[in-house]
Amino acid sequence: MLDTGDAAPDFTVPLANGDVETFTLSERLDDAPIVLAFFPAAFTNTCTTEMCTFRDRLANFENVGATVYGVSVDLPYTLNEFRRQNDLTFGLLSDERRDLIDAYGVASSFQPGDIRVARRAVFVVDGDGTVTYRWEAENPKQEPDYDAVREVAAETSGAGA
Repeated sequence: MLDTGDAAPDFTVPLANGDVETFTLSERLDDAPIVLAFFPAAFTNTCTTEMCTFRDRLANFENVGATVYGVSVDLPYTLNEFRRQNDLTFGLLSDERRDLIDAYGVASSFQPGDIRVARRAVFVVDGDGTVTYRWEAENPKQEPDYDAVREVAAETSGAGA
């Protein structure tokens, strides 16, 4: 897994934002700090709670200049429906090829059938493309410390906590 101070791997994936567009990390660094919130699957209980908590706290992230994206292996059309049903106002990145979960070191197998999904994890990436924060859940139902993520994003943007 990547650690604080490492260069964030660049990537291009579908962005579910009500439509389906292309998202390339290196082209979005002007929107940094970027919060990448990896979650296993749309429409599951803990994942829905986590993404809805980010939704409810989105203004706190925007106030410090941070841009939040959820990341899962779901197809972009599934993610758009997940966004719609949960009134999510931030984009969701589709890692349908599972390149991101490998590059960021958060791949996990889910039974039955050994389906590869993301472990719950959060990374903050600064404008230089450097990881300034990383967190990984110790168990599948654990949610991130949203205040800690916001504080690091604030420090990364220079907006102060």
